[in-house]
Amino acid sequence: MRVLAVADKESSYYYDYYTPGKLSEFDLILACGDLRREYLEFLATLARCPVVYVRGNHNDSFLDSPPEGCICAEDRIVVCGGVRILGLGGSHRYQNGRNMYTEGQMSRRIRKMQFQLWKNKGFDILLTHAPARHINDFDTPSHQGFQCFVGLLDRYQPKYFVHGHIHRNYGVNIPQWTVRGTTNIINAYDYCKFDY
Repeated sequence: MRVLAVADKESSYYYDYYTPGKLSEFDLILACGDLRREYLEFLATLARCPVVYVRGNHNDSFLDSPPEGCICAEDRIVVCGGVRILGLGGSHRYQNGRNMYTEGQMSRRIRKMQFQLWKNKGFDILLTHAPARHINDFDTPSHQGFQCFVGLLDRYQPKYFVHGHIHRNYGVNIPQWTVRGTTNIINAYDYCKFDY
């Protein structure tokens, strides 16, 4: 399965300079938040494959007007082509926002999913906006990762953890790929292609 992961910035390559067929290689698109509704709808229309998304901390409007033709994975496990995708959008709370959470609030979201996790026998891809604590995150309140994501990775050992929020233009040493145990961790800022 060929996957395109996108986050935080509308990619000029797949949007402004789009040419017919450019998205035809993909079987799945994962959107990690802070992308405009119009961009996700554009991808869903032209890619002809599922576009699965979670909300970023700047996607408050998606609660009232979600992108059409896309699959919201918030607080559930979505299965596409046999791949189990667990979605948990939003960032650490650093101001008022509908998609910002304390560590305790995010932990409660995960606990509410225990039946889904048991029923689906875990998951293959963790799709989030924010990173995990001490894995590609910063110590600033606005870009701190969630410790409870580390627990999910260690317990279920998914094949991939795909997140956004940490813009790679914030610094020269921000990796796009990281590995923790058997999990490949991808910072999807702008875009990243990979094979599942």
